[in-house]
Amino acid sequence: MPHDPGPWLRLGPARIAAVAAVPWIPSAAPGAWAKPLRFLAGDRGYVELLRMEPGAAMPLHRHNDEAHSYQLGGVRQLCGGEIVGPGDYVYEPPGHIDWWKIVGDEPMTALIVTMGAVEFLGPGGSLRGRADAASRREAYRRYCVEHGLTVLDLDET
Repeated sequence: MPHDPGPWLRLGPARIAAVAAVPWIPSAAPGAWAKPLRFLAGDRGYVELLRMEPGAAMPLHRHNDEAHSYQLGGVRQLCGGEIVGPGDYVYEPPGHIDWWKIVGDEPMTALIVTMGAVEFLGPGGSLRGRADAASRREAYRRYCVEHGLTVLDLDET
């Protein structure tokens, strides 16, 4: 039997996402799909699985807060030439600007934790689009409604 820590420790239930029940929804780039796992409270960020097909590219973008990714499968090449493969971890600090592409014959899958927002950039640094917890939540909700799927509660409480 587990040790009872006493009344000073408030234990709450873990939030478990039934990942198989969450659909892959279109993401920021052609050939990119995301499976949302959690939208963080206060629109602080979001957690998702990202899948991209061989040859697909993540367009030029800037993180206004930190981002973390753990590569599960496939290979991507960062704009600086670095290769990221299965088992690799990438940290992007606030203000980091980059783009990358999927290389090889396998789709790329990564677990992504994005704090704040991602801003997609055009010529001269112009803002072409933005992804944050609110916009990703709405994209997930809209996709589910359009396809007759149950909208699961993926919000952090």
